[in-house]
Amino acid sequence: MKVIKKLITFVLLIALLVGGFYTYKGYNMYKEAISEVDINTKVNSIKADSDYTLFDDLPDDYVNAVIAAEDHRFYNHKGVDVISIVRALVADIKAKEIVQGGSTITQQLAKNMYFTQKQVVERKIAELFLTAQLEKEYSKNEILELYVNTSYFGDGYYGIGEASKGYLNKKPKSMNLSECTLLAGIPNAPSVYALSKNRDLAVKRQKTVIEKMVKYKLLSEEKAESLLKELE
Repeated sequence: MKVIKKLITFVLLIALLVGGFYTYKGYNMYKEAISEVDINTKVNSIKADSDYTLFDDLPDDYVNAVIAAEDHRFYNHKGVDVISIVRALVADIKAKEIVQGGSTITQQLAKNMYFTQKQVVERKIAELFLTAQLEKEYSKNEILELYVNTSYFGDGYYGIGEASKGYLNKKPKSMNLSECTLLAGIPNAPSVYALSKNRDLAVKRQKTVIEKMVKYKLLSEEKAESLLKELE
């Protein structure tokens, strides 16, 4: 019994040391990133883009589609969704590979603003520090606005303004429900869902977005059924 207790204590100590090591590295990565370009400067540079789209110019259907697809508890958490993280961890363990990310919209914005797509522990921790700062300094609507303006939509289009113009030849505020749900699904895997390459897969993803909107009561079943029939 004593041996087991000592072993457990040893394992916990190692876990604390490893956790502390990566937290230290992640914090340093975060501090280095914002020391080179502070958040306000970065945000202002993003907003200076000619295709930048304000939150008030985003259709409600598009906002709801993004929230349903990426982070349905977005307006209820403080930047980190523990429930989604646990669910993703369970799914990853079952699949024996990373199949779900669990990142919130704010975490994804932090990554879009400062970090690469490379999956390393210290980067994920750096994201958490930046996420906390974003949630403290910006409103939820501002965070969502920045997120859709920094997301990659495939085919060289960055931000909903470029994507709407490039794919649909219109501004985001003119998108209909079908177009909103289509574009909302692309950033999940832009290389897979880029419309010039895999439109059928993009439409399949669109259907998933529509189903999630119904699930989270962001779209009526009647509208969803009508739209899904159009996509057949």
